[in-house]
Amino acid sequence: MQRGRREGVGGLSSHSLKVLFFSIKWKRTTHKSGLNFLLLVTKMLFIFNFLFSPLPTPALICILTFGAAMFLWLINRPQPVLPLVDLDNQSVGIEGGARKGAIQRGNDLMLYYFSEAKTVYEIFQRGLAVSDNGPCLGYRKPNQPYRWLSYKQVSDRAEYLGSCLLHKGHKPSPDQFIGIFAQNRPEWVISELACYTYSMVAVPLYDTLGADAIIYIVNQADITTVICDTPQKASVLIGNVEKGLTTGLKTIILMDPFEDDLKQRGEKCGVEIFSLLDAENLGKENFRKPLPPNPEDLCIICYTSGTTGNPKGAMLTHQNVVSNAAAFLKCIEHTFQPTPNDVTISYLPLAHMFERVVQSVIYSCGSRVGFFQGDIRLLPDDMKTLKPTVFPTVPRLLNRIYDKVQNEANTPLKKFLLNVATTSKFNEVKKGIIRRDSLWDKLIFAKIQDSLGGKVRFVVTGAAPISTPVLTFLRAAMGCPVFEAYGQTECTAGCTITSSGDWTSGHVGVPVACNHVKLEDVAEMNYFAANNEGEICIKGHNVFQGYLKDPEKTREALDSNGWLHTGDIGRWLPNGTLKIIDRKKNIFKLAQGEYIAPEKIENIYIRSRLVSQIFVHGDSLRSTLVGVVVPDPDMLPPFAAKLGVKGSLEELCQNQAIKEAILEDLQKTGKESGLKSFEQVKTIFLHPEPFSIENGLLTPTLKAKRGELSKYFRKQIDSLYETIQE
Repeated sequence: MQRGRREGVGGLSSHSLKVLFFSIKWKRTTHKSGLNFLLLVTKMLFIFNFLFSPLPTPALICILTFGAAMFLWLINRPQPVLPLVDLDNQSVGIEGGARKGAIQRGNDLMLYYFSEAKTVYEIFQRGLAVSDNGPCLGYRKPNQPYRWLSYKQVSDRAEYLGSCLLHKGHKPSPDQFIGIFAQNRPEWVISELACYTYSMVAVPLYDTLGADAIIYIVNQADITTVICDTPQKASVLIGNVEKGLTTGLKTIILMDPFEDDLKQRGEKCGVEIFSLLDAENLGKENFRKPLPPNPEDLCIICYTSGTTGNPKGAMLTHQNVVSNAAAFLKCIEHTFQPTPNDVTISYLPLAHMFERVVQSVIYSCGSRVGFFQGDIRLLPDDMKTLKPTVFPTVPRLLNRIYDKVQNEANTPLKKFLLNVATTSKFNEVKKGIIRRDSLWDKLIFAKIQDSLGGKVRFVVTGAAPISTPVLTFLRAAMGCPVFEAYGQTECTAGCTITSSGDWTSGHVGVPVACNHVKLEDVAEMNYFAANNEGEICIKGHNVFQGYLKDPEKTREALDSNGWLHTGDIGRWLPNGTLKIIDRKKNIFKLAQGEYIAPEKIENIYIRSRLVSQIFVHGDSLRSTLVGVVVPDPDMLPPFAAKLGVKGSLEELCQNQAIKEAILEDLQKTGKESGLKSFEQVKTIFLHPEPFSIENGLLTPTLKAKRGELSKYFRKQIDSLYETIQE
């Protein structure tokens, strides 16, 4: 017998090896950890060596290396995060035909998340405590790092400003309205908190509403004091007083420096103007202890732009805001829990409730808010400097990120690698594995992640629908949870949101824990609740109190049982999620009696890669539809080149061959999506300039102003109908 057989291996006797052999339980052996696996490999190695012959050193090294590699893979492999609810049954029916999220155990709706934070004022005070007076509001100048105000500094300045308002004659009451006319910046939050510290109500103003809307709001809300950021905005307010358009305005507090002539203009028409610094100093000298509000007290009047008529002032209480923030926290608690180390970027308008609720969540957890410089073009630089962990956003921005990445994949190899990387990462997401340390992250997605600061841990998108390809790509590329929310100002911000662990798209999730959702029949559009389709209605602690001084509009929105009628048409999908499929308010009849929902058609046509924006028009005197198309400026030139057409964007828009090709593509897209023949546009006009807030064709929330679009393109629309044989 050879020496190795007789003496064993490594000095072990043959008897010892036999004991080692039988110590391995061969029957149904399970290995629950990498360590067990490595021990098994080592034991097997000894046995193999004893029974046959000593292994050569290279083979021994290879096996040991393989075992070590397997061990490292086992202990470091990404672990899936299992969803809290059955993703095939994400919502549950309750009495009356409504539904609630499956995560909500009882039928009682959520009022608050933290028992010590039942008002927006208390939310901030909790943030001060849990952050241990950590950094709160950040701001920067070009090419500079962020500078931070602590929670205590913000709280103190709010108390000083609020004391000044009381000293100037304002009442510590929810009947006292204070205007805030400024872009996102720390002073906006300080001004708002000053109102809440003394039970007053904030009324945001924003210039994208338009000059007439500013006059309307100041008058309707009886605003006597406006806190604004720039002398230019103060000049607009004074001009309205000088013209006799607003009569109640008495005080303007300015955040930025201003010249004496502005102050003198104000004095001549009875408006006192002084700086925010002077206001805080005056309040410090005449300090009043905080007189905080109750949960049921009015908190903010948020004016919705609307697509027609004057804006409507949605009245929201502290309870409305707190319950909505609480429901949001409840939804994400299994996936992401903000801490004082987290930071968000503030660039979405503070005058809208989406940003207001996001910030309420942030403050309640003692986290930080960093403001962009005020120029959306500098947002990428702000994000790289701030390195946010929480990224609230809107589809318009996400579409730009997606389009940029797709355009940079400008060779077959790059396109192939991008598609393989996206598919591979998304397959992990479907298994519940969300990470950004894979090989594909290092090779492909790191650049995208770094462009947003490199530390984003949570993304939520709202305000408008997001397409499935974009959402799928982002969930793969970002390496963090990406949630989609749906709602409107009248329900504070959100009424549904993606369930934790749900990777599917094409829906807006399930009801949040502070409200129930039901669908009501819309017979004229053939939508019936019995078929799981109808108008989306919301009832809960986040539903607003009505429109300021507008009982008629309030009755249109709120029924006698407290249900908010959104005007959106939804469908319950088999998995219990809600899909937005149509819009009720913008329907019209064609001459032959067919009902048309133009927004549904536009949402289908926008899928065409050649289309950046589209407006579908029709009326009851016509039997067909026409459209105005803004072509995609990146996709149109190469498409035109394939047709042998070259020129500027304006020249391409005037080319008949291009127009016919785009129309053909639209009709093909519509047919594939199930549009009926009468729902298809018969001809189109190509327009090179995008619809925008600036040219008055979009609302501040980027919805089409259909009335304005009809007026703006009246000549082109009439010309299109002249070419159609109806």
